[in-house]
Amino acid sequence: MIQLNNLSAGYGGDPIVKGVTLDFRPGEVLALVGPNGSGKSTLLKAALGLLPAQEGQVLYDGRDLRELGRKAAARKAAYLTQSRNTPSISALRMVLHGRFPYLSYPRRYGREDYAMARRAMDRTGSRPHEDVNVQELSGGQRQGVYLAMALAQDTETVFLDEPTTYLDVNRQLQTMEAARELAQSGKAVALVLHDLPMALRGADRMAVLEGGKLLRWDRPEAVYASGVLDRVFGVALHRMETPHGPQYYATLKKEGP
Repeated sequence: MIQLNNLSAGYGGDPIVKGVTLDFRPGEVLALVGPNGSGKSTLLKAALGLLPAQEGQVLYDGRDLRELGRKAAARKAAYLTQSRNTPSISALRMVLHGRFPYLSYPRRYGREDYAMARRAMDRTGSRPHEDVNVQELSGGQRQGVYLAMALAQDTETVFLDEPTTYLDVNRQLQTMEAARELAQSGKAVALVLHDLPMALRGADRMAVLEGGKLLRWDRPEAVYASGVLDRVFGVALHRMETPHGPQYYATLKKEGP
């Protein structure tokens, strides 16, 4: 399990993430939500050691992240970044990059690596494009390939930074379902999401950030009932019961009486 203890981090100067204590628990989907600039992506980067902690600790199974080598850490946590380069290689070769932490130099992929990569592509619907150059894919198709690369890393924890960007509604729902399946298999899954109804429906817990501080960390229904989302986002969130479970939607707040 990955734990953040009073973590502060940033890009030099004043920290962007400020005193956050948070656990990424096996078997759970955690949705990180908050306005733009609230520190969500910075928090993930600090949890991965891509940004050094200015204060506090990041613990991997009780061990300080700073004591782990980069390859050892990469075997414990996978990361789908918000912005990515698009190399001129096939989709399958891109997904195989997720196997790097398990390979020695020079890198030679084995049968298990190919099998893991193709299983990940099946999960994200990317398998039909395995021989297509990534640069020739649509934005949504590329997103599926990058998500498969993260899954192919086969780690205990998976961090996904806005994984539904560029995806149509069907693919968004598939992505959330894939996150649920990963959690049910025992992995800890954390997603940065801007879609509040999706986060409320699909997450086991929600962490609400504002100004780099953790305002609330709880079950979605408790976060909704607290009113913190309405205040932070300046909207009115509504819940209604349906045959498919509770559904949420947002409206603009009305001014005046």
